[in-house]
Amino acid sequence: MLDIRGRWKGALLPLAAILALSACGSKTGENESVGGAVADTSGDTVKVGLLNSLSGTMAISEVTVRDSIKLAVEEINASGGVLGKKIEPISEDGASDWPTFAEKAEKLIREDKVAAVFGCWTSASRKAVKPVFEENKALLFYPVQYEGLEQSPYIFYTGATTNQQIVPGLEYLKSQGKTSVYLVGSDYVFPRTANKIIKAYVQANGMTVLGEEYAPLGSTEFGTIVNKVKASKASAVFNTLNGDSNVAFFKEYKSAGLTAASMPVVSVSIAEEEVKSIGTQYLDGQLTAWNYYQTTPGAANDKFVKAYKAKYGQDKPTSDPMEAAYVSVYLWKAMVEKAGGFEVDKVKAASDGVTFDAPEGLVTVDGATQHIYKTARIGKVGPDGLITEVWNSGQPVKPDPYLKGYPWAAGLS
Repeated sequence: MLDIRGRWKGALLPLAAILALSACGSKTGENESVGGAVADTSGDTVKVGLLNSLSGTMAISEVTVRDSIKLAVEEINASGGVLGKKIEPISEDGASDWPTFAEKAEKLIREDKVAAVFGCWTSASRKAVKPVFEENKALLFYPVQYEGLEQSPYIFYTGATTNQQIVPGLEYLKSQGKTSVYLVGSDYVFPRTANKIIKAYVQANGMTVLGEEYAPLGSTEFGTIVNKVKASKASAVFNTLNGDSNVAFFKEYKSAGLTAASMPVVSVSIAEEEVKSIGTQYLDGQLTAWNYYQTTPGAANDKFVKAYKAKYGQDKPTSDPMEAAYVSVYLWKAMVEKAGGFEVDKVKAASDGVTFDAPEGLVTVDGATQHIYKTARIGKVGPDGLITEVWNSGQPVKPDPYLKGYPWAAGLS
């Protein structure tokens, strides 16, 4: 049962996972070596893991991410695979439960002997599996925007870090004359850390935070929170709710008479798929901060959207996390081919400067941080359920996960 305790599980799990792995010791066998698990590449296929919530409160967002990874795998296989080997995807359900994510991650690495894992959504799930990947010296490609202030030698972050999404969202609000914000988020590590960063930005930029509220993941009770938001008379709301809690929040928001015109909401975890689930009548005119939309222009995106709809249905939209997950498979392929093999150390060493003509535009791996250069975009939800860009950064933004280039962020990490 997911409740507020999920935050504590996410915080305590890494130590438990490390202790469990230490107790197990290092397994040695035909396809493994002391010091880390080794992928089985002895045949004409290579396995990769897909680790997503296919059930629970986060399934609203993560099922389509899994689908986009599968699409990339099928496309790569159709074009000859990776170093002559076809990719065999092994899918596991994290079930919106952080200990389950850690358990499934170790299973994929140790038992299935995958060459890489693609998945996780919430920062709680990522932090739960982080010690598993580090202990086993295995690779995770994490496709979702997150709060930054992290860098793992065994994680490639293909979603936005803070200076590629949250900071541009704040700068857009400031440019629109918004002087105060109300913070609403789910009760776990991403929203709490993101809001710590937001408060530092606001203080340094002549703005005010008029309130800060959290709800457990999966919560459907937002009457009290929305009443507080309305009473604050804030210029805007910065929303870090995740999963299906957004459905209840925006229905309550409209019921309270709040609109995008009277008090706009900037959301960083609502993309086209969530818009469809929540209902466009509740989101029309509201703002989002991402790096990709289904409406993003370009031949690469036209091809991606057409292929995704052909496979999963013409009524199925594409979204930023789906695109970042899709891109991550192609980036891994390019790294492996540049390295000339699947060995983790070689793949990591080859990563710097790897590029891909992605649906969002050209992306480049920054080997120093294992994040990627991404174009920041602010979008507005339309009555058709699609999100149309109203601002972009003009060029890909260099990842700065610890916000070293922002004086107001000193002391946050």
